[in-house]
Amino acid sequence: MKKILVCLLLILITFSFATAQTPKGKIEIEFWHSFSGALGDKLITLVNKFNSSQDKYYINAIYKGSYQESMSAAIAAFRAGKAPHIVQIFEVGTATMIAAKNAIYPVHQLFKDVGLSLNSHIYLPAVRSYYSFSTGQMAAMPFNSSTAVLWYNKDVFRKAGLNPENPPKTWEEVKKTALLIKNKGASKIALTTSWFSWTQLEQFGAIHNIPFATRANGFLGLDAQLSLNHPLFVKHMQNLVDWQREGIFTYGGRDSQPDSLFISGDAAMFIGSSATYASIKRDAKFDWGMTYLPYYDDFIKKPWNSIIGGAALWVMRRPDTTKEQYKGVAEFFKFLAKPENDAWWHINTGYVPVTLEGYKYAKSQGFYKKNPYMEIPILQLTRTNPSANTRGLRLGNLPAIRIVIYEEMEKAFQNQQSVKEAINNILIRGNKILREFEAIYGK
Repeated sequence: MKKILVCLLLILITFSFATAQTPKGKIEIEFWHSFSGALGDKLITLVNKFNSSQDKYYINAIYKGSYQESMSAAIAAFRAGKAPHIVQIFEVGTATMIAAKNAIYPVHQLFKDVGLSLNSHIYLPAVRSYYSFSTGQMAAMPFNSSTAVLWYNKDVFRKAGLNPENPPKTWEEVKKTALLIKNKGASKIALTTSWFSWTQLEQFGAIHNIPFATRANGFLGLDAQLSLNHPLFVKHMQNLVDWQREGIFTYGGRDSQPDSLFISGDAAMFIGSSATYASIKRDAKFDWGMTYLPYYDDFIKKPWNSIIGGAALWVMRRPDTTKEQYKGVAEFFKFLAKPENDAWWHINTGYVPVTLEGYKYAKSQGFYKKNPYMEIPILQLTRTNPSANTRGLRLGNLPAIRIVIYEEMEKAFQNQQSVKEAINNILIRGNKILREFEAIYGK
């Protein structure tokens, strides 16, 4: 009973804290997000800056748990008629949000309805296209975006007799580098990767301009099917399995678990999010570098643009929301897109700037001269105009498909099945998930 009373008290305190801050006379806008810790602090700083920049609107930022928890809570709240005005949704939830047509207020329509202009072309093409409808109109407001890169330990490179200023560019060079590191005993782990599906299949498909799925990776319809039986995907997965047997690649676990293998100094090379920058800069006790994702130069001469990770801000429909509140949402989005604010977020969090002017502003401040690696993710995202295979993914219930990929590839890494069997099972199980999503939302 005592525990129950304590829990109830904490809930009441939290509720009071979340709702009692709105200054008298200001129009409240509820914003659910998934940032805790340092990122949460930076978000609140940015929100407070908007709140103090004008005297009409008040953004009430409320932490709602993980990305998955926030999305589930927002959909449940919509059904109860109590959705937040804004919710932060991770990029793999894009198809689910677009499919929930009655729940969302597309930002292009929002701006039009409240009488404000929205120039979607101020955003980086790879970012803009990910959160747009097939018509090119923006569905959500880009916010925290990252991409995948290759991180490497310069101290290990020196120990192995490698040039620390000349990291590998192709997968063949990655293999040779990893073999040398292993043979020299320069590091416990030569190569690892986090977010396996995102980095080794989704990003991999984009930079090689091959489809992860049909129907332009799902952008053209919910009837998409996975295309992971493409010969290059099969070749790459087989290489990773073979390299693990040879001791030059280590599967380090799901999602961001392998990050610590690099940050601790155990792994010499690591493919992961560019947003790992803040943790690496703060915690790594060695000289490190960042470079572009490797590619197979026998397949393409030049790699295409990579795709984004992170999240966007979605506007939710709510029966009691006034037009003035929706106008406040649009004003907040305009504030976030200002070059100085976009650059501030980029510089202080490690996420890429989502606007071209934000990038130019950061450059004008000399940020990349002091932090040259932080420009690499932007250059990688913008090196080509997005194609049908490099816009990103618009697949129903992609988080569940990622879990299937983990499960089947882990069996391949553990020698419980062949790579071809793993990919075949991914296709069967993944396409079943897509068909179930289509059956629900394709009406």
